[in-house]
Amino acid sequence: MNKAGFSEDSHNSFDDLSDDIPVAVRDTPGITPKQRLQRLIFIFGGISAFAVLAVVSGFIFFVTTPKRTAESQSSPTSSVATPTPTSSNSADSETVLGHLSYLEAPQSELAPISADGRIRMRKTAAQRFQTMVQAARREGVILQPISGFRSVKEQEQLFFAVGAQRNQTPSQRAALSAPPGHSEHHTGYAVDVGDGAAPTTNLQAIFEKTKAFAWLQANAARFGFEMSFPKDNVQGVSYEPWHWRFVGDRDSLETFYKARNLKPVKTQP
Repeated sequence: MNKAGFSEDSHNSFDDLSDDIPVAVRDTPGITPKQRLQRLIFIFGGISAFAVLAVVSGFIFFVTTPKRTAESQSSPTSSVATPTPTSSNSADSETVLGHLSYLEAPQSELAPISADGRIRMRKTAAQRFQTMVQAARREGVILQPISGFRSVKEQEQLFFAVGAQRNQTPSQRAALSAPPGHSEHHTGYAVDVGDGAAPTTNLQAIFEKTKAFAWLQANAARFGFEMSFPKDNVQGVSYEPWHWRFVGDRDSLETFYKARNLKPVKTQP
């Protein structure tokens, strides 16, 4: 036992551990081995206490923090309630320059409505159109089909090529012709009608002055046809008194009215 109260063995053991003692304690001048040991115990005791406190704090945080769901984990701001997006009419999201999106009718579903067979409509619509033409003829009115089914490829030519030829912007062109993929003619239910007795009025607003137009207004609904783009129509398309569409069966009705989501029109009983 030396004067400082430590045995030689304990002193030597302490020196062996000096490399593990922090420099701030180990290199302090004038400190006795006993003081050095006391400081070491104080430092390591503080570190241990801090570690225990950190573990306890982490456990408390884990227990008290709400579990994050898979949905909340997908967003960095999951702690903030995200408003549910409101559903919008699918047709609105597919509308281009006021024209709704329509699928192209299968070729197998088409039938001719002109003598040369070049103008076609869907079979049911074609049959009803021909019946309507015959009814009009019996009253001295000639309903002349001008255009029926039109493919998306054909519509591209009509929209872009003709638009460029006439120096029209897409918005200007859309007032007269639908963008490809958005023409009622794609469905096979639409038909452009002229007056066989007044061909100069074909595809013109003055078609409304013809006997054919007057007859259509008075009788077309009986055969399942209606005018697509009357004056001031909701789509903003130019007035087309020559453009009529078939809505006389379930498929044609849903093709046009489900897309537009229109409400019934009240009439006198």
